[in-house]
Amino acid sequence: MLNDRSTPLSLLETRRSGRPRDLVEPGPTTEELERILAIAARTPDHGKLHPWRFVHVSRDRRSAFSDLLFAAYRAEQGEPSEATAEAIARLAFQAPELVVVLFSPKESAKIPLWEQQLSCGAAAMNLEHAAHALGYAAGWITGWPAYSAQVRDAFGSESEKIAGFIYIGTPGMPLEERARPALDEVISRW
Repeated sequence: MLNDRSTPLSLLETRRSGRPRDLVEPGPTTEELERILAIAARTPDHGKLHPWRFVHVSRDRRSAFSDLLFAAYRAEQGEPSEATAEAIARLAFQAPELVVVLFSPKESAKIPLWEQQLSCGAAAMNLEHAAHALGYAAGWITGWPAYSAQVRDAFGSESEKIAGFIYIGTPGMPLEERARPALDEVISRW
């Protein structure tokens, strides 16, 4: 069973992201989403810099998000093909909830940028863990919008980067396991 919530360890051992396009209602309530984000903010953060931010794109803002994506695509790559236009629209409207995670580095003589980037990634992962612990599934994607200055500027400043778009909802189809690395490929002894 994937995303087995019977114990904290079983959830970690069976965690599986959901494909954003397959996430359906119900999504988290307002209170649950607030709890998910509060848990994500409990991330290891050397220097207490919180080099990350979360931007919630509610359902009533998805049309504006779609308009932003289309405008950015046209400005950067020209008119989208029919298939690309469908993919852009799907990005805007899939899953009940969407949180944009921004890497928001802070000036620090003591905390290197690398540590701040790690903290941002951990915050995004904690957001996913919190969603899964509440019985939902989450999917973290990037793609061209994460690297678009126009999309980034709609959510943050020039000094920030989009770490990902995290979609949250209920799996509309069974989650499928994916291949994981053999432990001897990723573990060594010193």
